[in-house]
Amino acid sequence: MADAALRLKGLVEQLVGAPLPLRIRAWDGSQAGPPGAPALVVRNRRAVRRLLWKPGELGLARAWVAGDLDVEGDLYTVLDLVSGLLWERGEGDGRSLGAALRDPEVRAAVRGLVRLAGPLPPPAPPEEEVRRRGHLHTKHTDRRAISHHYDVGNDFYEIVLGPSMVYSCAYWPAPDSTLEAAQHDKLDLVCRKLALEPGMRLLDVGCGWGSMAIHAARAYGVHVVGITLSQEQAAYARKRAADEGLTDRVEIRVQDYREVEDGPYDAVSSIGMAEHVGAERYLEYAGDLRQLLRPGGRLLNHQIARRPQRDESAYSVNEFIDAYVFPDGELAPLGTTVTQLERAGFEVRDVESLREHYALTLRRWVGNLEADWARATRLTTPGRARVWRLYMAASALAFEHNRIGVNQVLAVRTPDAGASGLPLRARTWN
Repeated sequence: MADAALRLKGLVEQLVGAPLPLRIRAWDGSQAGPPGAPALVVRNRRAVRRLLWKPGELGLARAWVAGDLDVEGDLYTVLDLVSGLLWERGEGDGRSLGAALRDPEVRAAVRGLVRLAGPLPPPAPPEEEVRRRGHLHTKHTDRRAISHHYDVGNDFYEIVLGPSMVYSCAYWPAPDSTLEAAQHDKLDLVCRKLALEPGMRLLDVGCGWGSMAIHAARAYGVHVVGITLSQEQAAYARKRAADEGLTDRVEIRVQDYREVEDGPYDAVSSIGMAEHVGAERYLEYAGDLRQLLRPGGRLLNHQIARRPQRDESAYSVNEFIDAYVFPDGELAPLGTTVTQLERAGFEVRDVESLREHYALTLRRWVGNLEADWARATRLTTPGRARVWRLYMAASALAFEHNRIGVNQVLAVRTPDAGASGLPLRARTWN
């Protein structure tokens, strides 16, 4: 008798101590859960083995990337329901895994699932998973982590990002604006905050595919050095600069920020790069950028932030993102970032939250990927495409629900005389 879905549903509800708000459809054809609700599709026994062997987020991620798990219905709705059930329950809601497993009925259900799942251990993790090796945030490990994330094919990123090729939060004048217009507005906002003028030198740290460097050179007449650790990004950015006739004003290097020695620069932009630096290296990062600026020069640091924890010592990185998306990436609270910039000698002059803007951006990227799904899977791997779809959709919800944010922090290397160079009413860029 086909009953795998019913047994899975019962175990989940026993573990979390709450009714399951979505359906489960199992490999044996069985279904269980509220009629008409979106479904979590368990395609095979391997999915159950992965979850039994590695309970929690990493087991779910491995099953999703391998194609053992899927969704039927709106992905955002399913993610909202799952996160509300498993990760957002307050203290006293449901039971911890350890407490649940002390229940004889739950232990009996788990034994039943072990028999249902078949022989343990499960298959090896999907090939897209990164195994952490060595010390974090050395020049070597940072290059490896950046390569994992960005060197997956420029054609793939063209599908996701669209013609702008900007892989950071856009700046939306209205929700129904085009992604390209919103990304143009973001790049221009950065240029105006930095008060760029013809002849200035700009260092673009983590320059990606060259969009910021090209915009600043073309629209503001500055000379730009863009640095990245990705060989594929650098080749793409150099070609774009050549096609625009900007090779005399745009130089793209494959270089670590710790290796730049040709300052001073008039301005520094760091857009979506500082998340890769790591807490242990952040003060060094901030100090290096300050040393590369002339007195009075400005830094625009655009960075994702997490919410502070009651116990910061208990904070741990997201297992799925660390294993499949941003190896060794770390998010810090906004207050920590501002403090570190000030400790390095910067004067922080403006902070602007763009949280809702990133949610809109991510939903557009997901839409781009889904609209050209077959080609995207051919250009990379089905598993990699599944990683990006899940990561971007879950991140959109995280921004919408205020679990994470993104901020532009404008800081100045204020001279000893104390003149910041900003006007009395500085927010003329808005």
